[in-house]
Amino acid sequence: MLPYATAAEAEAAVGRGMTWAEAAWFRYSASIPDYCLYCHNVPILLLVYTLAPLPLALLELRRRRRHLPLPHKLQPGVRHPPAAFLRCYAATARVLLLAVGPVQLASYPAVRAVGIRTGLPLPSAGETAAQVAVYLLVEDYLGYWIHRLLHTPWAYHHIHRVHHEFTAPMGYAAPYAHWAEILILGFPAFAGPAIVPCHMTTIWLWFKLPFDPTKYIPLYGGVEYHDYHHFVGGHSQSNFSSVFTFCDYIYGTDRGYRYHKASLSKLKEMAGNHVEKGDENGFGNGKQD
Repeated sequence: MLPYATAAEAEAAVGRGMTWAEAAWFRYSASIPDYCLYCHNVPILLLVYTLAPLPLALLELRRRRRHLPLPHKLQPGVRHPPAAFLRCYAATARVLLLAVGPVQLASYPAVRAVGIRTGLPLPSAGETAAQVAVYLLVEDYLGYWIHRLLHTPWAYHHIHRVHHEFTAPMGYAAPYAHWAEILILGFPAFAGPAIVPCHMTTIWLWFKLPFDPTKYIPLYGGVEYHDYHHFVGGHSQSNFSSVFTFCDYIYGTDRGYRYHKASLSKLKEMAGNHVEKGDENGFGNGKQD
């Protein structure tokens, strides 16, 4: 809850006029306790998880009914039935509500202890971008090692195998996992804000990004990078990183993926040479001399 009764008091404390974003934040949060602001994480989490994958899910189901190609999928030959979407969504939503939700609500003392603030002024765009960049690096490094540990025999059999039920993942399968895995992976996500404290609005942005700006980041792995990890299956020892690729490169766990990409590139080159040769012989365009 902001310690200001009026906007004038808030501006006096900040030492300048509020920006439009700060004025909006003041109007919204002035009378809301900090704990309630932190509790926003749970409904925002469920809302983003529900809406973000929905367009592609509907597109896939629509094209599946009409037996149309799926050019947006990395594995277009795999078509998930409606029951798979419903099962995946229901299972993940249940874990988010019954496991992640209570942990989020109970973690508020830790949030206060590390210095997450709710007051004014709001962070600048540059400050927010710098903090999120640190969080991405921290989460990627810690997540890499946790992911590798989850592929050890005991952890895979008892926990991580749930996440690998979808060998051709779709949007709703991104957080589909055993409840213990989701809680474990919450640690690297929270480690960044614990190291570099931020504003509550940055926490909302960090945990609930409704879009994926990371494709513009150097050394970003991308959907194709992680799709290979699922394509190989449960015994995969490649592509453990969640955001970047440098951990896999440094520790040599991207060799299988690089070999796979090189093989595909060689096959495409051979196919291209075959077509060019056909053109030279008069067969490439379906005509004969």
